[in-house]
Amino acid sequence: MAINITNRKPNMKKRIRSHACNTTNSTQKLNLQVCRLEDGTRVRMSVKDKRTLLKGQKTA
Repeated sequence: MAINITNRKPNMKKRIRSHACNTTNSTQKLNLQVCRLEDGTRVRMSVKDKRTLLKGQKTA
């Protein structure tokens, strides 16, 4: 079982507007994926967090 380690909010709310200017509330969910760390543990993190970790490893 993977551990959820992201610190982002789970659901973001947004308002969709049609051409007739009707508004509908909608939720946008996180893109959570299972990632394996160097020590072998499996964690669930958002893709944005994963990209920042890989970017930090590339510069180091």
